[in-house]
Parts: sequence; structure tokens; C-alpha cells
Amino acid sequence: MTQNTSPILIAGPTASGKSALALRLAHQFDGCIINADALQVYDCWSVLSACPDSEEQAQAPHHLYAHIGKHTPYSAGHWLRDVQSVLRTTDKRPIIIGGTGLYFTALTKGLAAIPEIPADIRAQGDDIRLNIGKDGFITDLQTDDPETLATLDQNNPARLQRAWEVLRATGKGLSTWHAETPPPLVDPATCAKIVLNSDRDWLAERIERRFDLMMDHGALDEVRNYITDGWDATLPSAQAIGARELVAYLNNELDLDTAITNAKAQTRQYAKRQRTWFRSKMANWQQIDPAKDVSERDLLKIASTFS
Repeated sequence: MTQNTSPILIAGPTASGKSALALRLAHQFDGCIINADALQVYDCWSVLSACPDSEEQAQAPHHLYAHIGKHTPYSAGHWLRDVQSVLRTTDKRPIIIGGTGLYFTALTKGLAAIPEIPADIRAQGDDIRLNIGKDGFITDLQTDDPETLATLDQNNPARLQRAWEVLRATGKGLSTWHAETPPPLVDPATCAKIVLNSDRDWLAERIERRFDLMMDHGALDEVRNYITDGWDATLPSAQAIGARELVAYLNNELDLDTAITNAKAQTRQYAKRQRTWFRSKMANWQQIDPAKDVSERDLLKIASTFS
């Protein structure tokens, strides 16, 4: 791609101001905004996942927001194929924005062509996670796939379950699949790469304030609608931060103040995990402090620098 059409990637933790920055860049560079957040793809979470509202979406073309149903399987592979379709058809400068580090890794480093996990193996994995916990996966991986286990965060049940499922479904470890990864969709040397890196206390205050705004704008009704046909905590869409706590309130398991307090705490923990990922995987990306003013000239320089 030429410099004028080369993608701009914006990663950052939840509530760090990614959407506002993306809109500024879209206005400056005639861009379109492509979602890279694993929860904003679902059509059931416009409020709780902080999707851009209708006013924001009217200011620039937006892609891959709220286009997937709550029960529809959707992986990094699905997302990558959707991004490829947008890149092939848009005449705007792509601005790819989100907080899901795995999506950016798949985009810039490639993604192994791992087959879909059969439903029966996925059900077995869900059963282990819910009834035994992460140690059930760790024990099996220690015996059958120690190479992959050594690369995983052993405090992340979802990643452990994924490795366990891939091994059971394919007979080949996740680390082996990754070693056979094809070239990336986007060459990281030909795009501007930005990560928002703020003071922890500044971000925590924004998280508190934003969750209060979510409650004011109908987050509880959104959760109530989501559980109309029941609550399945194993669904990827059910991982929306704050959903479990508000479901617990609606089920009379928590009072509302406690549910909100717990949801805010979970959001801060999520932001901490995101920041850890970005420090580890995106150390060479351009760092922007969203708490500080960035001029249009600075944005021009940032968006024109590839490294």
C-alpha cells in the first residue's frame, strides 16, 4: 500500500480514548474505522462494550461493529477474513482500532490455519473450565503439549482452554500450528502503529466515570435483554466486562451497588491485562499518552511514520 492508504493501527486499554483519536485521524486522512475489539463485534452489546454511538458513526465509515449475533461463533480467524474483505473494497485509509491484542497479532504476524473446533470438544473444554478450572487444562498440557504450555499465561483460562481444544481436535499442539503460520495480512513495516499508554490512575478514573455513564445509558436493560433466552456464561459474547455482575444483580444474587462496584473492579483488572499485553507485544509501537494534547501536526507525523 502507498503511504496515503497504508493502515493506521490504534491499540489501547478500555476507556483510554481510542475512538476519539480514531475519529480525529479519520477526519484528517479521509479514513474509515475498522473495529478490532472482540466484544464490539456482537450486536447485543452497544452500551456495555462502549461501541461508537450513531453520532460518532455518522462522522466516518465504521466497519465490523455489532455485526455478529450473540450465539454465532467468532474467532480471530473470522475477524481477519472480515478485515481482508474491508481492505479489498474500501477507498478510505484504514484505521484499525481496538483493545484485543490477539487481533493485532493475527493482523501483523499472521494466523495459523487451525480448523474449527468440533462442538463436542468445545463442550468438553467448557465443562473442564467451569467444573475443574484452569488446572484441568494445565495438567493435560503439561503431559501432552509442554511446548505450548510454556508460551501461555497460566492465569488465563480462555487461552489454556484454546490450547487444550486445539490439541484434542487436531492432534497437533498450538505452538506447532503457530510455527506454520502464513504471512500476515498487513505488513507491520508498512503501517503506522500506535498504542495508547496512560497513567494508571487517570485510566481508573475514566473507567469509573464511563461505567456510570453506561448505567445511565441503559446497560442494565441491555443485560436484561441479553438474558431473555437464558444466561450461558461459556459464550464468547457473555465475556463482556460487567455482564456477569449485572446478571448477578438481576438474579438477586447481588445488590446493585455491589454489582456496579465489582464490575468496575473487573474493568480495571481487564485494563491491567491489556496494558501488560501491549507492553509485552507492542514495545516498538509509537506510544501516545491520551491524557496529553496531541496536535494535528503531531498526528500527521505519527501517521506517516512506519517502523
